[in-house]
Amino acid sequence: MNNSDCRINSRKLGTPRGESHAAVSTSGDRKNRNKPTRGRKKNVFEAYMSMEDVAAGLKRGELIQGPLRINPKKYHEAFIPSPVIKPDGSDKETEATHESDVPEELSGTCLPREPEKGDADSPDVIIEAQFDDNDAENGQENSQTVLADDIKKLSMDTNEKVKDAESGCAQGAKQEDVSKVNNPRLLQEKFLQRTAKVVCILERKHSRAATGFIKLLADKSSELFKKCAMFSPVDHRVPRAYVSLADCPPDFMSRPEDYSSTLFICRIVDWREDSNFAIGQMAKSLGQAGEIEPETEGILTEYGVDFSDFSRDVLECLPQSLPWVIPPAELANRRDLRKECIFTIDPSTARDLDDALSCKQLPDGNVEVGVHIADVSYFVLEGTALDQVASGRATSVYLVQKVIPMLPRLLCEELCSLNPMKDRLTFSVMWKMTPEGKILDEWFGRTVICSCVKLSYDHAQSMIENPSKVFEPEELPPVSPQHTVDEIHQAVLNLHQIAKHLRKQRFIDGALRLDQLKLSFTLDKESGMPQGCYIYQYRDSNKLVEEFMLLANMAVAHQIYRSFPQQALLRRHPPPQTKMLNDLMEFCDQMGLEIDFSSAGALHKSLNETFGADSYAEARKEVLTNMFSRPMQMALYFCAGVLEDETLFRHYALNVPLYTHFTSPIRRFADILVHRLLSASLGSGRPVQMRKEAIQKQADHCNDRKMASKRVQELSADLFFAIFVRECGPLESEAMVMGVLNKAFDVLVLRFGVQKRIYCNALPLTGVRFEKVGKKPELTLLWEPETPEQEAAPQVITIFTLVEVVLTSDSGPLKYSAVLKRPGREK
Repeated sequence: MNNSDCRINSRKLGTPRGESHAAVSTSGDRKNRNKPTRGRKKNVFEAYMSMEDVAAGLKRGELIQGPLRINPKKYHEAFIPSPVIKPDGSDKETEATHESDVPEELSGTCLPREPEKGDADSPDVIIEAQFDDNDAENGQENSQTVLADDIKKLSMDTNEKVKDAESGCAQGAKQEDVSKVNNPRLLQEKFLQRTAKVVCILERKHSRAATGFIKLLADKSSELFKKCAMFSPVDHRVPRAYVSLADCPPDFMSRPEDYSSTLFICRIVDWREDSNFAIGQMAKSLGQAGEIEPETEGILTEYGVDFSDFSRDVLECLPQSLPWVIPPAELANRRDLRKECIFTIDPSTARDLDDALSCKQLPDGNVEVGVHIADVSYFVLEGTALDQVASGRATSVYLVQKVIPMLPRLLCEELCSLNPMKDRLTFSVMWKMTPEGKILDEWFGRTVICSCVKLSYDHAQSMIENPSKVFEPEELPPVSPQHTVDEIHQAVLNLHQIAKHLRKQRFIDGALRLDQLKLSFTLDKESGMPQGCYIYQYRDSNKLVEEFMLLANMAVAHQIYRSFPQQALLRRHPPPQTKMLNDLMEFCDQMGLEIDFSSAGALHKSLNETFGADSYAEARKEVLTNMFSRPMQMALYFCAGVLEDETLFRHYALNVPLYTHFTSPIRRFADILVHRLLSASLGSGRPVQMRKEAIQKQADHCNDRKMASKRVQELSADLFFAIFVRECGPLESEAMVMGVLNKAFDVLVLRFGVQKRIYCNALPLTGVRFEKVGKKPELTLLWEPETPEQEAAPQVITIFTLVEVVLTSDSGPLKYSAVLKRPGREK
């Protein structure tokens, strides 16, 4: 498979037919769906191929399969990993991802690499939608009576329909036959644009649920008008759907305007070949659009996040006699570190503390550094109801206002959380190091600790910035009487110095960090509404914790791979999509930007030195950082035994051969599996029971839920910012242009770190002129004169242009837009 995306022309991208969110159940035979049926109109879409035909087509090489990704901003555009035909017949696959995906580690770092054979020369494959339902805006169907009967039947009994609709899911795609057009075999591969169409859904990933609004059909004289309403999803990638009026509010027909801003959840349960619209089943009314909780519930439902209460079966897996005390037999089997100076460093609001640090001075001048991680696997036993629900959720989901936990709160916030002055079970990685961070010795094992203080990042940062300060007890949270504030302060300073050495060495060894702006909010304690927002500051205290978490994860990766080369759960980061990276390199060259792509270290240096020292250098760096993030692919969990080529194990973000996740088992199920593997490798836990295929299946599920969680987190931040603009706007800010189109341009709003598109037709202009020199686009805006005596004032817009923008709330409940301030106007 090629590293670049394949764009795929599907009949309706993002719908249950054209969506590509992978994996649950196999599709049934839909051959008969094309047979003529009395009363039905001519098919709008081709019927899917049967599974037998798909299997045969894949075997013959006529079909390709893979995860379909749909562009949320251009839902007629989708992508699928392209097969690369190699002379040796090897079948290598790399997942293509959404453009905004940046690996969690280091917020996404990546090494450009030498293109592999067949890599850079394999063009993207594009799939355009066969059908644009704007032509059917009025919702009229030729076979209205038949469809109305279907809706009525659906309203009475949906179970079978749901079963049928959900049985089909991820997809095979058929390459268009371009062999007869201009004899492309005589052309070089790079001159061809591969296209394909979806012919079958192999696995279901999307929840089939969507939030949106209902309205009456336009044709009041139709039979369908009396039985159906139209559901319009907020997410345009999901199709509009007919829903039964019987499932709508009783007074919807007589007072539809009362529900114009009410959010509903609808599940897509079918979509016939002869209908422009899907058939949906109304699930529930959420409440008013634009309010935090209804909008949040809609987001969680759409992305399949389980936010239900934990069942009785699950809760019965937890210790029943509280307060829980560590059994003496368990203490006897662990290294006792309760008297050591161990502490946590977390955000001030954190309640699930799963990692702690220690740093002890040794007589020989070296130090003993420890990373201590909550031993969640002690409580989450394989095969239990608790294990099943945790593996299903796979991750905690962090919203602006709350957390949807992977585990019950008793575990998250009490039994597993490394709360201060409480004995807690842990898994530790400990190193003997020189003060410069050179590792002399390494130890893994099950331990018991008693954290002496819960530091926030602010506390640790203050200690780092004031190395000689004597901190008073009231300046810090409660500290265990067994340890002094000075002892803790010195440990933080020692860890900081070692972390600086480790970080410097990582960048020398080829790491590159792409820091993207992250928006944080202050909330009103009573109403929960956003009071303010700010760009989160990533400081030395964050870097300190990060370095040791990375070190522990890498150490555990090597340990479990040595012990279980077939079953180790690791995390790889594929290289960037080559075509996108090459385009970016060409663009930088056209823009006159001296960016060195020869190595990650050179690129890191370029990003930090190219833009000079003026007040907007950082803004230009942010824009370019955003551009470099687009070719990046998602980091992925995988089972070592399913990838034969060990070079594919590499984590390009970190530039290391082996990596895994070990340090956050309270919020990630992958870490629990890694803990079980580590325990087995040390002979302190059960032998590994899972086969490599089962581990890979769980890895795939963790990848899916990680991606969904990331998107939900982004949408939660978008929701709160839109509400902030609505409540506090209009908001003015400087912005930097990061993309130029022929009638619009994209900006990075510097004060808030958000990206918005500014449309020229929304500005008082007399004209717009677009030019492109090579890859360098330029837009000239001609502003209307403010007085008759003045001439039209030109303003040139190109990449890195600094502009003034105003963010204003639109007419919709949660819509906000950016407009350009006229040049020369006072702020």
